[in-house]
This record gives sequence, structure tokens and C-alpha cells, in this order.
Amino acid sequence: MTHEQRHKARTQLVDRRRTLAREIRDALVASGEQHFIDLAGQVPDAGETSFAHLLADVDAALADRHVQALRDVDAALARLDADEYGQCEDCGTPIPDARLKAWPEARRCVPCQTRLEHGHGMIAAPRL
Repeated sequence: MTHEQRHKARTQLVDRRRTLAREIRDALVASGEQHFIDLAGQVPDAGETSFAHLLADVDAALADRHVQALRDVDAALARLDADEYGQCEDCGTPIPDARLKAWPEARRCVPCQTRLEHGHGMIAAPRL
């Protein structure tokens, strides 16, 4: 990876990190203003209580997703510092520039990522 490519990757990752940090902060501020859990204890019917809990769960899931994405960006920055950025962590082959441009925190080449997703996405059929 050339010096210019490393610089572009770092800039893109740092910008993504700033965006994610802002989104996490905004989500936390919004969740503090909405009080869904308090609302759940004050509503008179089970449907409204259930909806209030659903809203709280959605907010928590969104915040978790942003935090995981932030960890992925930090890991990519660490790989960049260790001169391991752009190499598939499973097979060691270079990750194509187009993939890194589209997803700068990518850890794997497309074939390895596909194998990982298919392996973890498969749920065994119940057997008698």
C-alpha cells in the first residue's frame, strides 16, 4: 500500500469515526429525552407498554450497532498502524481497493467474508 493510499484510508476511517461518535452521542441524548422505560410504567394497557419497550429496544440496538461499527473502525486504524491494513485476516490475500473504498473497515476479502457469513448464517434444521 502506498503512502498516499494509507493517508486516504486513514482520512476516511477518521471521518467515519467522527460520524459514528456523533451518532452515538446523539442517540444517547435522544434516549435520555424520550424516557421510553418510564413511559412503559405509566401507560394503562399492555399494548402501549409493549410498544414503549419496543421503542426502547430499538434505540438500544441502534446504539449497539453504532458502538460495534466504531470498534470496527478503531480495529482498522490499528491494522493501518501495524501495516496489516488491506490484508484479509483469514487468508492473508490483499483486499481489493474497491472493497476498501466502499467499506474501509473491511477485515476480509469477499470470498472469506462470504464463507464466514454463510457459516454463521446457517441454522441446522431440527431433527427428530
